[in-house]
Amino acid sequence: MLEQIFGSKTRAKLLRLFLERPSDLFYVRNLSRLISEHLNSVRRELANLENLGLLVSQERDGKRYYSVDTNFPLFNEFRLLITKSHLLVERVIIKKAQKLDGIKYLALTGKFIEDPNVATDLLIIGRVSKDDLSKFIKEIEKGYDRDLRYTYLTMPEFLDRKKLTDKFLYSILQGKKIVLIDKLAAGAV
Repeated sequence: MLEQIFGSKTRAKLLRLFLERPSDLFYVRNLSRLISEHLNSVRRELANLENLGLLVSQERDGKRYYSVDTNFPLFNEFRLLITKSHLLVERVIIKKAQKLDGIKYLALTGKFIEDPNVATDLLIIGRVSKDDLSKFIKEIEKGYDRDLRYTYLTMPEFLDRKKLTDKFLYSILQGKKIVLIDKLAAGAV
């Protein structure tokens, strides 16, 4: 979605990364790996963003490191735009999830709520074929531009783990999350 606004998929990925991690330093090869883009396109977009003033660079140990300039006049507006783009992704996820008949519960955690300590990014409960689930996850990853960790539980698995007060499950259910679908019986969660 952001590539449509910014005119380049590589630029959009770089913006997302830098604006989501404003205190981090990155060097070119690392950036290329992190966003899965060619080295030359990463270099070109870094130069564009540095010329714009959004990024600053510094030389360290023979490598050029880049970071976002938090004093850039539009820094907060760009961060807000990145946040709002996540809301659009959530809408897309809901639309795609509603096409899968068997989903009873879908919550976004981990990367979606910017908490790296949560062990999963998506909690899916219901009955969905492996092929449909795999396709669904790949579509979300494509729209979100990153690999996602997900947990899929059938209703019997969910109820068993809930009955056993599974620490992992309860950490998600009682923690911060964005619930997109909740068709479970009242009190099941």
